[in-house]
Amino acid sequence: MSSGNLGAMELHVGCAMWSYAPWQGRYLPHPLPPRERLSAYATWCNAVEGNTTFYATPTLDTVRSWAGQVGPDFRFILKLPKSVTHERRLAGVEVPVRAFLAAIEPLGERAHTLWVQLPPSFGPGDLGALASFLRRLPRQYRYGVEVRHRDFFDDPRSGQQLERALATVGAEWVTFDTTVLFGSPPVSDAEREAWTKKPRLPRRSRALTSSPVVRYIGRDDPARTAAGWQPWAEVVAGWLREGRSPTVFIHTPDNVDALELARRFHDDVRARVPEVEPLPEPVPAGPPTLF
Repeated sequence: MSSGNLGAMELHVGCAMWSYAPWQGRYLPHPLPPRERLSAYATWCNAVEGNTTFYATPTLDTVRSWAGQVGPDFRFILKLPKSVTHERRLAGVEVPVRAFLAAIEPLGERAHTLWVQLPPSFGPGDLGALASFLRRLPRQYRYGVEVRHRDFFDDPRSGQQLERALATVGAEWVTFDTTVLFGSPPVSDAEREAWTKKPRLPRRSRALTSSPVVRYIGRDDPARTAAGWQPWAEVVAGWLREGRSPTVFIHTPDNVDALELARRFHDDVRARVPEVEPLPEPVPAGPPTLF
């Protein structure tokens, strides 16, 4: 399933979105028409979280535009619609799932992992629904499941049951690491807001498949964010040495520095595993200045 140079070690990094007002003119050229924003982002990062698909299934035309803006090795980790995961809780969802899969078809292999983010109320008692949902999905995609119910983290038996359900279809357990965010009291408005919205769960760093997915949220201070991800840089370096192909997303509460931080994480891992392919040179944010 892997593309790119055979034997090349690829680490994919990205952010929660590819278009964000604070990045315009700072990291990305401004103004940029909507149909060029993803291609500019793709000079910074080689993966992105598809969070917009949670709220609405995109049109074919929109998805064709995405596909046309990135190379074959770019990764979308696309969130399944909330109507499937949150409203219907994976039951009786054939129609919206079929519509979603039809819409994303133009991405081909760029739709690297389809991401099933489950609500905090979806617990061990719901594993039967998850297992039967996963079994019915088409095999040409990879799947990643993100759970937020505490029992999966605190009760070893529940965690093992979840891992078994995922293993039957080769799905990954998507990690969302908020431990640095909650490590000390918030000091900014964005951090305070993140404290009210993000799940407070223990860190989990075990890969189940060859394509682990990590979502890491730090702080609004870039130095604290980078210090906090050092354990992940070690884990990800280990995965690469084992022949795995990880995708890591760097978030901060305000995401203002996230583009730069995602590349910095990539650099930190490359310092440990020099064989990792470098990222492309970022597009200049503005015209070169004379002074």
